[in-house]
Amino acid sequence: MKQLFDFFPILLFFIVYKFYLDLPDGLIVSINDTLPFMAMQPGDASHAIYLATLSAILATLLQVGLTIAFTHRVEKMHLITLILLLVFGGATLYLKDPVFIKWKPTAINWLFAAVFAGSQFIGSKSLVERMMGHALEIKDHSVWKRLNMAWVLFFIFSGVANLLVAFNFSEEIWVDFKLFGLMGLTLIFVIGQSFYLASYLPQDDSKSNKENS
Repeated sequence: MKQLFDFFPILLFFIVYKFYLDLPDGLIVSINDTLPFMAMQPGDASHAIYLATLSAILATLLQVGLTIAFTHRVEKMHLITLILLLVFGGATLYLKDPVFIKWKPTAINWLFAAVFAGSQFIGSKSLVERMMGHALEIKDHSVWKRLNMAWVLFFIFSGVANLLVAFNFSEEIWVDFKLFGLMGLTLIFVIGQSFYLASYLPQDDSKSNKENS
């Protein structure tokens, strides 16, 4: 359920973009009347990116608000995403230029890469070990450091991949990649991480005793 909650702004961005032309003209006019800076034209597919961007911003604001209301704290990832959405999404809406929102996934990935890389040298534990160390008993810090650096490289790669798709393919292909491509890359990486960590986990004692008997 939490994964779906975290995923909601991206999914809403995708849905609004894809179904913009199916929305009633009156709804678009009402949004323009409420928010004159939107200046969208009903039936103009090139304006879908602006309503999708606004939807993502509002969804992330709701996400942060609900998190505060129910947990009385703010998750750093949600807050960082909101700030970057307000900056890059706001620039896209104000300047009517999609290039800014296309940069946003790269900005997030590279920011995370910088944070993970910094943790490699600050403190006794890398960020990955701080996040996962309580669940996995791996005492060799070099394992955690290698995994932490793997995340740094993954975030850098994801940021580059986003730019390559955003500025070498159509906007519609980029929207598809933003949802399915980046999510698929993350899933593949997490599965690979699981296999890597499995080789360092201690074997179950009952299984070892059974094999020795």
